[in-house]
Amino acid sequence: MQKVSVFVDGFNFYHAIKRLQKNHLKWVDIRKLVDQFAPSPQFSIQTIYYFSAYATWLPAQHKRHMAYIKALTANGVTPVLGKFKEKDRGCKQCGAMWIGHEEKETDVNIALYLLDGAYQDEFDRALILSADSDLAPAIQLVKQRFPHKDIRILTPPNRPHSLELANAAGGFQAAKKIKPLHIERSLLPRELHDAQGNLIATRPAEYDPPV
Repeated sequence: MQKVSVFVDGFNFYHAIKRLQKNHLKWVDIRKLVDQFAPSPQFSIQTIYYFSAYATWLPAQHKRHMAYIKALTANGVTPVLGKFKEKDRGCKQCGAMWIGHEEKETDVNIALYLLDGAYQDEFDRALILSADSDLAPAIQLVKQRFPHKDIRILTPPNRPHSLELANAAGGFQAAKKIKPLHIERSLLPRELHDAQGNLIATRPAEYDPPV
């Protein structure tokens, strides 16, 4: 049985789902989803890390995101939160200026957790759910230091494979595409409770499945 660790690029995955224009798919059970790509008894998923950040200046989105992370945590997923940094934006044509936001730390956190997991021998196989080519150097380093470690790329739906990620992991045979059907099969229940029956998280109404 191979030990598996999963590294989820939260916003990369979220924006891919958003483009599907099916809001109910945003309430995805990541553990159930990755089980389809690392099924037992051949594989044993040890850890699932979900990397993201809260958009605190958007109250409704922030509230939904917090509910989702509570649901993931109740299901054995470990959140690793970065932050957003304010950044001045401007229009060269009209001269308008405004404050934008840029997500920070996610790429670095994924790279650090991946490398640390390899050194701690937490996994035989790593599943990286992302299409962000910035992660390629971290994958290359792990493969150089630990050539026996198997790294696989899970590409979010309706996104092309990242050539850089696939090559770093060992070629396109190491990359699999997540399809909308995989997500449809992997939705969280409306309510999640702890072992004592206490309510932990409730699905936002915006994520209710279509009737």
